[in-house]
Amino acid sequence: MSNPVAMELAPTGTLRAAINVANFLLVTGKKPNGDPDGVAPDLAAAIADDLGVGIEYVPFATPGELADAVNDGAWDIGLIGAEPARAEHIKFTAAYVEIEATYLVLEDSPLKQLEDIDRPGIQIAVSARSAYDLYLTRHLKHAKLVRAEGLDASYELFVREGLDALAGLKPRLLSDVETLGQARLLEGQFTAVQQAVGTPADRKDGAAYLRSFIETAKTSGLIAQLISHHRVKGLSVAPEA
Repeated sequence: MSNPVAMELAPTGTLRAAINVANFLLVTGKKPNGDPDGVAPDLAAAIADDLGVGIEYVPFATPGELADAVNDGAWDIGLIGAEPARAEHIKFTAAYVEIEATYLVLEDSPLKQLEDIDRPGIQIAVSARSAYDLYLTRHLKHAKLVRAEGLDASYELFVREGLDALAGLKPRLLSDVETLGQARLLEGQFTAVQQAVGTPADRKDGAAYLRSFIETAKTSGLIAQLISHHRVKGLSVAPEA
C-alpha cells in the first residue's frame, strides 16, 4: 500500500471493522456469506473501498465488549456510540447518525415526564455499558440504574423486577410498548446517542481521515441513502460537525 493513511488504518491490508451486532437499527440482518448487514456494515465497507483495502467484520455482542477490545488490538475501526468514557483509548469522528433515548413506564406509573425520573427510590433498568447507560451514569443524581446484559435482558429485568422505568432507544421501546401493553414512553428524550466511527487513539492521521470521510458521507447523502436502503425507522442523519 502506498497510501500512508491506509497503511495506518489497515496495516494488514484489510480493514478490520468492529460491529455491535446488538444495535438492531444499524445491523438489520446478515448477508448470504454470514457477514452483518445494515447501515453500519455498509458504512464500514464504504470506508474500506475509499481506502482501497479489503474489509473484515469483527462482530461484538455488546458495545462494552467492542470498546474493551480496542486495548487488545482486535480492530482497526469501530462503529459505536461516541462517549467520553470511551474516548481515552478511542478517537471518534463526529456522529453520523443520532438515535433518541428515553424511558418506558407502565401506563399507571406516577412518572409523567422526564423530570420525574431522577428522584430517590426510582429504579431504572438499562442495558449495561450502552452509550445511554454511560450518559445516565454521568448525569443521574438520585435514581438508581439496575443493569442487565443487553436490550432483551434489560426489558426482562424491568418486567420481572417491576422496576420504575426502562431506559432505552426510542425505536426499540416503541416495540416494547406493543409487546407489553399498558405501557407508554415519556415525552421527549434524555439524550440522543451519537453513533460514530472510532479508531485506536494512536492512529492520528487515520482519525483525521475518518472525521473528514464522515462529514462528506453526511453532506453527500451517503448516510441518508444507507438509511433508506435498509428501510430503518428511528435513525436520523446527524448534523454537520
